[in-house]
Amino acid sequence: MATVPASRPRRHRRDHPGQYRVLLPLANPVEAEALLPLAETLVREHRGELIVLRVVRVPEGRSLSEAATEASRLRQALDRYLSRRSQTGVKIKRLVRVAWQVWDGIWETVEQERISLLLLAWHSQTLPQTAVGDLTDPRLAMPPCDVVAVRPAAELTDSAGWQAVRRILLPVRGGPHSAMALRVAESLAVATSAGVTLLHEVGSPPREAEEHLFASFAWTLRSLDQVSRAVTTFGDVANAIIETGNQHQVVVMGASIQPVSSGSWGGPVLEAVARGVSSTLIVAKARVPPPSPTLEAAPELQAWQDRPIAVVVDKWFAENTFRSDEFADLQRLLALKQEQHLTISLGLPALNEEETVGNVIQTIKTSLFDRVPLLDEIVLIDSGSVDRTCQIAAGLGIPVAIAGDILPQYGCQRGKGEALWKSLYELRGDIVVWVDTDVKNIHPRFVFGVLGPLLRDPRIQYVKGFYQRPLREADHLMAEGGGRVTELTARPLINLFFPELSGLIQPLAGEYAGRRQALECLPFFTGYGVEIGLLVDLLEKYGLQAIAQVDLLERVHRNQPLQSLSKMSFAIIQVVISRLEGRHRIRLLEELNKTMNLIRYQPGYFHLEAIEIFDYERPPMITLPEYQQKRRPGSHAVSAGDGRSGGAES
Repeated sequence: MATVPASRPRRHRRDHPGQYRVLLPLANPVEAEALLPLAETLVREHRGELIVLRVVRVPEGRSLSEAATEASRLRQALDRYLSRRSQTGVKIKRLVRVAWQVWDGIWETVEQERISLLLLAWHSQTLPQTAVGDLTDPRLAMPPCDVVAVRPAAELTDSAGWQAVRRILLPVRGGPHSAMALRVAESLAVATSAGVTLLHEVGSPPREAEEHLFASFAWTLRSLDQVSRAVTTFGDVANAIIETGNQHQVVVMGASIQPVSSGSWGGPVLEAVARGVSSTLIVAKARVPPPSPTLEAAPELQAWQDRPIAVVVDKWFAENTFRSDEFADLQRLLALKQEQHLTISLGLPALNEEETVGNVIQTIKTSLFDRVPLLDEIVLIDSGSVDRTCQIAAGLGIPVAIAGDILPQYGCQRGKGEALWKSLYELRGDIVVWVDTDVKNIHPRFVFGVLGPLLRDPRIQYVKGFYQRPLREADHLMAEGGGRVTELTARPLINLFFPELSGLIQPLAGEYAGRRQALECLPFFTGYGVEIGLLVDLLEKYGLQAIAQVDLLERVHRNQPLQSLSKMSFAIIQVVISRLEGRHRIRLLEELNKTMNLIRYQPGYFHLEAIEIFDYERPPMITLPEYQQKRRPGSHAVSAGDGRSGGAES
């Protein structure tokens, strides 16, 4: 072997902040200890984001929704593990996905999260159990993102770990995978202060093509300070890598530049090296550019992407259903809020709630405003109470906004939806939370529960609460029976016409939160139909994955009589019909009937009473010039369809 010195010119960073995302699937703490330091190194060098993924595998033939409890448990376990690690300055997001096959969950996350690099471990004596096991998935042959696979040596389980690395071997033969391998070696060398040996492999006899490949690769040396020497070897490439690699702590190499079979990770040279080298082995494979739009996707990829609606809903249910106790660490939520520079407002819609409003305010204000400043403001939005509701709120130091006094030039409609719409103008927060004021068993979890997913996952735009709803009959409180409009009207209609939303347990629940950037782009129905209208519009504009739900355990409130529930159902059906007409661009009813005949019973007789029930549809708040001026002085009103939102439209 002939050894020649290597130049060490200045590096030039070509990456752009915020555009680089590394996905790390994990199965156990041993795998995490081995790979997390490398993952953080790659992210830090690119100033990007690390996503730690745990895939829950569900047996074939079983509903994915069965994994909801396990998904929640693993989210908490990941949170505990990551919180115990020392701070490294790397932004880490944790995800739990459910799938029948682990690889399906990984590739789906790669697509959804726009992953730049997938970091994997394959099993060995050091790691007998890993997230993916053998690297034999056919999609690795033409990956949609860069892939780095690691087989760690036993030394990585010691306390020194990656910091004990002093020498890195980088075999190169040119090509896109070699260039990527060099970038990985560079990041690791910078983080560990290790030196890099560049091994130039030339077959026997040397071929002009190999020399050309090395020459084309040489430009990358200008970006690597850590190369201390370069070695050229002739003959058996695999044996040369094994012999030299066993003198280094880490070997970083590119995958084969030749096409490989669907069941092979990187070709015969890599397989031989994997058998013979005892050092930590890292293999890099660059992404394969997407095919031309005129070409059909590969059959296995097409099958992976095409999912029946039942599977989509089951998967959403398992991954986007949370428990409120996952977010009980208020200091952690506060830190997340501060890291993201967010402000949070709580709006309390009210109408004659003097019996409960005081306890609602005191409970939430004490825990989430005074002790832990998770909330930046609490405002009562009153719809014209004639009891002491407003006085009680003011006496507790809570600002009171009268719905009729907000944007009076647009008039004032009756209904909770009107108060919610106008509260968007009144409240200042980047995240808006709404909690009903008739709750008798109020708890801070009604607020921090719906906030948690928004603070943890920027993809989520809107969170609904759900709970057990006891039904009071006479002096007895039955464990079930509440939510009659939900079960008899809302959920059947959703299952029929908007099945994507059928996993929502209580679509009409009054406790929910959303990002202003999404809420301000949505129309609001003024009455009973506001909740279902928001859900359908969120689905259409942002997609199912933008919606989440949280178990708030139990909610005790004032149960309404059947005639009131009948009016509520009538309004909800009107909203559903309206949205069906918009989705399918058809006219289902020539003229929507706004009048409902209620049956009134009196001693000795009964009669019909006609009542007009109709939800007005308020335009998206972002379209009002007054709102634009208040939120963005000097700007002009825009259309709700102009795409100025944080999520992608579906």
